[in-house]
Amino acid sequence: MATPKFILDLREHIGHAPLWLSGVTAVIVEEGRILLNRRSDSGRWALLHGIVEPGEQPAGAVVREVLEETGVTVRPERITSVHTLPASVCANGDQVQFLNVAFRCRYLSGTAHVNDDESLAVDWFPLDALPPLAANDAFLLEKALADSPAPWFALG
Repeated sequence: MATPKFILDLREHIGHAPLWLSGVTAVIVEEGRILLNRRSDSGRWALLHGIVEPGEQPAGAVVREVLEETGVTVRPERITSVHTLPASVCANGDQVQFLNVAFRCRYLSGTAHVNDDESLAVDWFPLDALPPLAANDAFLLEKALADSPAPWFALG
């Protein structure tokens, strides 16, 4: 994932100290298929994730991130989950933790393709033929596909 400039600027002041960030995830559903990207940092197929920029609304961030990474335009339909991801350490030693808001999104237009350096590949997958996903992405997908109109969240 390309590091936004505001984070690089913060890191000049705080070094590798823990940084709390807001993230978004898009679960894009179209005719029984899900849009995934093969991440350039891990090589794994994943849902589309991104960082909310300062002053940006989460729904706007998810639309921007999907367009930047795949060339596809989406409309967020609903929030499907809100949760804190475990703290982690990046390859360069930066400590980070995300509050993630996941959205179920409707495909509007565009042909899915690799549109930046964050993806090795982008493709639509039928729900019954998904590649292996990381546990968090499988969890987010499950919540997004649930019929409940209410988002999932943890208490404590």
